Amino acid sequence: MSRVRIIKRKVPPVAAPLHENPLVHRVLAARGVTVPEELNLALKGLPRPDDLPDIDKAVQRLVAARVHNERVLVIGDYDCDGATSTAVAMLGFSMLGFRQVDYLIPNRFSQGYGLSPLIVDKACDLHQPDLIVTVDNGVASVEGVATARQRGVDVVVTDHHLPPEVLPNAVAIVNPNLSGSTFAGTSLAGVGVMFYTLIALRKALTAIDTKCGNAPLATLLDLVAIGTVADVVPMDAINRILVEQGLRRIRGGRTRPGVRALLKVAGRSADSMTTQDIGFGLGPRLNAAGRLDDMTIGVECLLTESAERAGELATSLNEFNQERRRIERGMRDTAAKQLAEAEAVSRAETSRFTVCLMQEDWHQGVIGILAGRIKESLHRPVVIFAGDGEEHLKGSARSIDGIHIRDVLQTIVTGNPGVIEKFGGHAMAAGLTLARARYDEFKAAFEHEVHRLSHGQLAVREHLTDGALVSADWTLANTQVLASIMPWGQHFEAPVFDGQFRVVSSRPVGKGGAHLKLSLELFNESASTTIDAIAFNCTLQPLPDEPVLAVYSLDINVWRDRRSVQLIVHHIEQAALR
Repeated sequence: MSRVRIIKRKVPPVAAPLHENPLVHRVLAARGVTVPEELNLALKGLPRPDDLPDIDKAVQRLVAARVHNERVLVIGDYDCDGATSTAVAMLGFSMLGFRQVDYLIPNRFSQGYGLSPLIVDKACDLHQPDLIVTVDNGVASVEGVATARQRGVDVVVTDHHLPPEVLPNAVAIVNPNLSGSTFAGTSLAGVGVMFYTLIALRKALTAIDTKCGNAPLATLLDLVAIGTVADVVPMDAINRILVEQGLRRIRGGRTRPGVRALLKVAGRSADSMTTQDIGFGLGPRLNAAGRLDDMTIGVECLLTESAERAGELATSLNEFNQERRRIERGMRDTAAKQLAEAEAVSRAETSRFTVCLMQEDWHQGVIGILAGRIKESLHRPVVIFAGDGEEHLKGSARSIDGIHIRDVLQTIVTGNPGVIEKFGGHAMAAGLTLARARYDEFKAAFEHEVHRLSHGQLAVREHLTDGALVSADWTLANTQVLASIMPWGQHFEAPVFDGQFRVVSSRPVGKGGAHLKLSLELFNESASTTIDAIAFNCTLQPLPDEPVLAVYSLDINVWRDRRSVQLIVHHIEQAALR
């Protein structure tokens, strides 16, 4: 039985046309857009920051720091959201008249995630701060905040991660996911929370320094957009406005030298920038620094005012990304062997509900990517572990729809005390640490809990599509408007279509023939146009004239300055004629 299900989105009736293009109207209506005004995405559509938890306390403490010229230290995270959050905080505080501000990013390998006691001690020894402001972390840093208090340092937490049962004793915790929050959304990335904090702070500071009212915080929206998209948070109405406004700034050339430099090394065009360019171009290069070395390089790239320096730093980030890819390829080969050996030992392995793999020398900074790749391939929750060189394993988890991975880990902690020593994360991704001796116990508990939540039924991969197209819809105009009409993302996915095709030709391409290049014709048209298509990481080898069912999106292929529409195939299978 196929473990793939294709579901066509329903298109509810809408009172007025959402767009002059009927295809665009259909796509938007299927995603819950009800009036054309929702396409405006103006900043005035954003909710005010007043309803964020603890925003008044945070602002009051920050105002005091500004008035008394205190030393403020921003402590970020080593991913793209953390880097952009740190840069937004640094630039925003400078605009608002703070004169003693610096930042510190924990080292993934020696200090770990968040405001740990280790990073607090380092911060105090190096910077002697009066106030620590966390960005994209801190909501779970009970011990770190306690350490800061012991050393006489106040902490303001700005974060978006799900809170634990016990919160740190900070001066303020600004987080839309806190219990009792009345803020209009819960999906802000860390960079969005920091941006909102700056908006509230500007308003408060204007009362004592009218020049602060002119602080151009909107110039930070390019960084807000990059961090929001790269962190794969739900693209709700608030994030659509933030991201669209940032994209418009980048397209209009009003972006920072570091962003321009990153676009150049990624081979992306600023004037046609989309969320895909962030997700596959900018995000991986910024993330690579934190995965392999020091995210300070990424932050400095975003902060520098020098185009020359930005180019040097972007080149370094690009080299880190190339090295990350090389490391990842080796890890994937090893993982494939482990999976093959497991199946050879027990055919029942194919019916397991989870995948847990461990290799002592896997790179801690890349295990999250490997977990994501295997999750996409096998459509099961995955945890990948690497050794820490001592007695512990560091794990990275990725999940599928319907399995809230952080809740799974919490259940394991409750039912199996001591198995997991530390953990945190979201519904779809999490990190954890456990003693090497508890690995088999964790593996069994993880399988048991996911099996229970799945009610004994292996998950079926679902492709939610916008239905079929006719060949006349395959135009450059349609492809361009669909790419840019809205910022697409999680829970507001980019348009995807399905159809039955006749294979005109097909051939493997890429390293080792991993991808499939196709020429296709629609089956249900008497004079169908032939169109090129590419299916990445595809093992199917269809024969000419063979009917196939494909799920695909429209894309523009550029070859020798010639632009043409091609199909990006997300799923393809042999099909009976319908």
